[in-house]
Order: sequence, then structure tokens, then C-alpha cells
Amino acid sequence: MITNSRPTPIRAIVAVALCGLTLHAADTKIGEGAETRPPATPRPAAEAASQRALRASDGTPSAMKRAAKDGPVAKQSEVTPLSLPGSEPFVFRQVGATELRLHVVKPAGWSKADQRPCLVSFFGGGWSSGTPERSIGWAKWAAGKGLVGVAPDYRTRSRFGGSPEDCASDARAAVRWIEAHAGDLGIDPKKIISLGSSAGGHVAAWTAIPGPGPGKDDPAPSVLPTALILLNPVTDTKASGYGGPKRFGNDAARALACSVPDRMPDRMPPTIVFHATADTTVPYANSVAFRDKLTKGGNRCELVTFEGLGHSFYSSKYGEAGKAADEKTHAAVETFLASLGLLDNGTPAIKK
Repeated sequence: MITNSRPTPIRAIVAVALCGLTLHAADTKIGEGAETRPPATPRPAAEAASQRALRASDGTPSAMKRAAKDGPVAKQSEVTPLSLPGSEPFVFRQVGATELRLHVVKPAGWSKADQRPCLVSFFGGGWSSGTPERSIGWAKWAAGKGLVGVAPDYRTRSRFGGSPEDCASDARAAVRWIEAHAGDLGIDPKKIISLGSSAGGHVAAWTAIPGPGPGKDDPAPSVLPTALILLNPVTDTKASGYGGPKRFGNDAARALACSVPDRMPDRMPPTIVFHATADTTVPYANSVAFRDKLTKGGNRCELVTFEGLGHSFYSSKYGEAGKAADEKTHAAVETFLASLGLLDNGTPAIKK
């Protein structure tokens, strides 16, 4: 049984104003009795940032030292959302002092007795920045199609001092948690779809790789995702791809161990990849090579190409071209899911 944050909040946090945006947050601790905590006493920004940095991936300052070896830590400017409008937050993992949440969006007419497909959406940001606020849109899109949508958090470098390995480990932990609570969420655990953009595509792909992952305490989900949807994804993390050894403390072995094409098995779930040819952040050639390796092994992998656009090709920064690319992406995702029997005329395939 899982308990959502609305009827039994464990913590109420005062509104936090950031760049004119006010956030209200509440969270739930799974499997523990509820208690109410008083609002935190406001602290100076510098002190708060320092404390956030110390709440690192293993709950100790050592994680921040490791993150510093992996490259300069981005300036702290993001707040971890404890809840997001239109969703229910759940703590799915605790590492040291760090609690990680995922945000569940249920479709209209949802019932616990349903066994609906579930789309899990991971945000991007180079393993350094980003929050589930970036990926909740896809979760809401999924709910609008009758699926259960989920937007998990993971330990980015700027907020938690996390490494790329930590990010992949957290993504895999999120899918394990969803599978374990599928009955309460009205989900068919055999119909989980992993979606991610940029570095989120990297961690999404790792949810489909069996065996131990690159992080600590990192077993694969018991049931691997039934499909992958990857948007300008990081796949190759070696020198030939995104980041390279410099992003792994100049450790080529770490970079190789995290590289999806080098670690994935011969058989992978049906996959659709979206990438633009003028992407100077994540090489388009990496997605071509990824597609070619999958199809050569007999896997289904489609590559949808956007000519002349750059990274985050679906962004409004590309004007009408970006808008058209975004619409094409959503339409192609819907067609892809329908081809797998996960959607039928825009409605989910529900197993009763």
C-alpha cells in the first residue's frame, strides 16, 4: 500500500520564492507513520546552498568532492520540487540524508483496479541540472492519453553532488519502485515505458539494461521497460560521445562503464529516437550509431531526424520550426505506442 501526500503529509514546507516563482511543497514517506513538521526557519541563501550541497548522493561531503573531480559544479539556482501541480509525490528512495521523489499523474477515470500502461519521463540537464518540472509535461501528456504518467527526480550534480552513475542508479530505482507499487498505482508492470531527453535519455536507457548498473546498489528493474522513447539522448559517454572521460573525473573506465551502447545486451526493447542534425551538444552521429547497432542485432529502433535544428529541437527557441518539431514528436510517440498495443485510437490498452 502507498500513501499519497495529500491526506497524510509528513512535512509541510513554507512557500519558497525563486525568481518570482512561488512553490508550495508537501511530501509523503512511504511505509512510515505520518507526522507533521513545523516550517523550516529561513536561512541566508549562501548557507542554504551550502547545506544543499552537503546533502550529497551518499549524505556526506565526500560526494561533493567526487563531483568536483568530475568537473565544476554548476551554480546552485534550482530548488528541488517536493510536489508539482496536478500530480502526487512519493518518496521512492532515500540515500543518506537525501530523499528522492517521483510525481504521479493519474488519468481521468483512473481506478486502482486498472492495469494501465505507464510512461516514466526523465528530465535532461547533462546530469548536472534540471528537475522533474522539466519532465512533468510528458507525464501529463501520457495521463491525457489515459496512461499513468510519472516524473521522477534523480541526483543531479548541482542539487545533490551526484555523479552520472548516481543518476542512472536513481532512474533504475524509480522503475523498481513503480513496479513494486504497480497494484496501488493501477499500472501493469509489464507495460512501463521509459522516456527521457538528453541526459534523461541516458538514464532512461539504463532502466532497460539488465544486470548491475554503473552506480552503487544498482540492480536492474525486475521487469525491464517494454519500450524506450529517447529525445536527443546521451548514449555514448566515451570520448566519442557526450561528456567523455573528463565528465568522469578523467577516468576512461568510468566513462566506458556508463556508455549505453557498450553495456546494453543484444536484445533491447522497441525504441524510438529523436535527434536533430545540427545538435552541437550531443552528436547526432551517436544516435545514428545507436540505431544501427540496435537494428543490426535484430531490435526495433526508429530514428526520427530533424534537419538543421540543434539540441532540444522541440524548444520554442527555434520558433515555428521548434513548434512543428514538438508536434511531430508527440504525434510520432503516439503512433509508436499504438504500434506496440499500448494505445488504441488514442486510448490506453487497459487490462482488467
